Amino acid sequence: MTWWVVVEEQRGTRDGRGWSLSETFSFADQATAEAAAERLAWEFEPAHPWSPKSRKVLRGPGGFLVIVEGQMSAFHFRLSVLEEV
Repeated sequence: MTWWVVVEEQRGTRDGRGWSLSETFSFADQATAEAAAERLAWEFEPAHPWSPKSRKVLRGPGGFLVIVEGQMSAFHFRLSVLEEV
């Protein structure tokens, strides 16, 4: 089985914001994928905001939601740990 960490993030501006698949990473086992997702929650650099000031990391079933506060607005991205079937 292959396990994946999938990064989806908000792209666009104002009312035009939408979710976009931005990165995928494959791993041989679930434990390695979960560890990678947690590391990426703290280290991944999303496309927006351009000047990040702070980051909140929230853990839930199957992954993380990360809120990045920028100088002008907040954006968020999610990391999901998924098994290929």
